[in-house]
Amino acid sequence: MSEPTVAEATDSIYASLRANNADIDAHIAALKAALTREGIEQAVFDPTRLVQNNRSGRKLMQAYFRQRGVSVRFSAT
Repeated sequence: MSEPTVAEATDSIYASLRANNADIDAHIAALKAALTREGIEQAVFDPTRLVQNNRSGRKLMQAYFRQRGVSVRFSAT
């Protein structure tokens, strides 16, 4: 089985967020591994695809991911 790309891992996180955070920690770990493999320092998320797209929700997401070793920023779409 091949390792997921950053894009695939990010899509899995969007799906997990829509499914009430089901398996979110496993998806974050996969994203962290993909970021390391691809030499990327930050995960970029589209705020319009988030379930809770407000400042509080984005800050909570950043804090949760940071605790798991993943730096998050949001695209300015």
